[in-house]
Amino acid sequence: MEKAFDVVVRGGTVVDGGGGAPFEADVGVKDGRIAAVGRIAGVGAEEIDARGQIVTPGFVDVHTHYDGQATWDERMQPSSWHGVTTVIMGNCGVGFAPCRPDDHDRLIRLMEGVEDIPFPVLSDGLPWNWESYPEYLDSLARRRFDVDVGSQLPHAALRVYVMGQRGVDREPATEADIAAMAALARRAMEAGAIGFGTSRTLNHRSSDGSPIATLTAGEDELTGIALGMAAANNGAGGGVLQFVSDFPDPAEEFAMMRRIVETSGRPLSFSLVQSPRAPDSYKALLGYLADAGAAGLSMKAQAATRPVGVLFGLELTINPFTQNPSYQAIKTLPLAERVARLRDPEFRRALLAEETGDRRGFAGTQPRNWDKMFLMGEVPDYEPTADQTVAAVAARAGLDPAEVALDHMLTNGGRGMLYLPFLNYASGSLDPAYEMLNHPQVVPGLSDGGAHVGMICDGSFPTTNLVHWTRDRARGPRLPLEHMVKAQCRDTAELVGLYDRGLVAPGYRADLNVIDYGRLNLRAPQVAYDLPAGGRRLIQRADGYTATLVEGSITYRDGEPTGALPGRLLRGAQPAPVALAAE
Repeated sequence: MEKAFDVVVRGGTVVDGGGGAPFEADVGVKDGRIAAVGRIAGVGAEEIDARGQIVTPGFVDVHTHYDGQATWDERMQPSSWHGVTTVIMGNCGVGFAPCRPDDHDRLIRLMEGVEDIPFPVLSDGLPWNWESYPEYLDSLARRRFDVDVGSQLPHAALRVYVMGQRGVDREPATEADIAAMAALARRAMEAGAIGFGTSRTLNHRSSDGSPIATLTAGEDELTGIALGMAAANNGAGGGVLQFVSDFPDPAEEFAMMRRIVETSGRPLSFSLVQSPRAPDSYKALLGYLADAGAAGLSMKAQAATRPVGVLFGLELTINPFTQNPSYQAIKTLPLAERVARLRDPEFRRALLAEETGDRRGFAGTQPRNWDKMFLMGEVPDYEPTADQTVAAVAARAGLDPAEVALDHMLTNGGRGMLYLPFLNYASGSLDPAYEMLNHPQVVPGLSDGGAHVGMICDGSFPTTNLVHWTRDRARGPRLPLEHMVKAQCRDTAELVGLYDRGLVAPGYRADLNVIDYGRLNLRAPQVAYDLPAGGRRLIQRADGYTATLVEGSITYRDGEPTGALPGRLLRGAQPAPVALAAE
């Protein structure tokens, strides 16, 4: 006899994504949609006991950089370990389509530099069975995933495709160049792009050190592309704009973005973090956002909800001794052999006694920024206090900070890590992030789950959003659970035009999480060697996710994949559903 539902989630506390108070209810799923919410008498083919747990919509992560991983992997981990059921990539203007065959290596080097994904990983992993952006989407559409995947048209790839070396050299685009980019943007939106991403930050460089091709793109070029998006679908428009910028002059840069939105009618979001160089500039941007919202413009910010921090270690891209001559002599040895040498008293004395020389740039100065660096423990602390820095620990022990750092890296068989918050932590607390998260035009973002594989491990942001902000924060005010769930479910979904998800309500996509809220915790970051060509990456898992469902299929139980791969490529905006009658 056919069951009334495919799945029934029984007796959980529903935090429905709409921002209202949690309530106890059953959730019935049928044919990939939520069919009923309330007291359900009908039986499910599968039943999940959610008593004492919370039930949320699946998390929508709008900034993930899975452009490469989605072409070779079925699982968008680490994100899918953290309750994420929809990911958006093509962020910050970097990606792999459109691309002429002669430019393959050029785009790989750009992604290698911007997102710290090694050249051999991308060279070995990318199938390159596309040239145009629509062909790239077609390639993804043939694949199956553990989450839904949406892609944005990357500006750097588009600019190089149209302008060639002139684009790489950041020459101004001509009228013909802009018209060509606008036409390709229109076709990309009509083929199913979620939007368009661009970068205007000096932090984004190719692995050869050259700035990203989009750095100085003119307002005329950006407006032309946005107008191409607006012309899609017979003038109905398509896609959202995503910017990252250094905001050298916040008022001027925001005014340009605002003019683009006013002219094109396309929604826009930008990355918002507290910079140590201008720690109060985010406040001005929040004010400009409020003014734009009051004027009826669709402009929002994506905020990092904990410090954007670099990890240093013996298995990672950089450590405090990377530039030391003694370490250079052993850097290619297997980890166990390096650990043995670093524990040898004579080698250790020589290493610690070496002159560090003229250290410049991030890789030269920051790995020894002992006053801002922390020891990453088995239970990660993402709002640590000044008395926990490497410098403070060393002072209490009467040691040189370099000794403390070395000893910590040698723990766990040489897998100990050091943590340096470099954005969102200029004041030594997360109060700026709290202020951002309370702004009505800010959504959580910037997790970069598929990027920075040897230095940053922020794909776990969604778990931090619940654990730290709604339950455990001790150094300042917390956020209501319903606020945070709405922010990373419904608000993020609406940001990118996915109106069919982000709510636990009849008719909506059955993307769900069952979470043991009291047991929800992050594990420490670790290194896995599971990328193409044996490449290494940072991963981070969590405890407390009892079940995750994507379109009604259970994809994870207790953090382990079930084998179900219901995720698909998303082609463009998704309309809100017609609500089903509650049973």
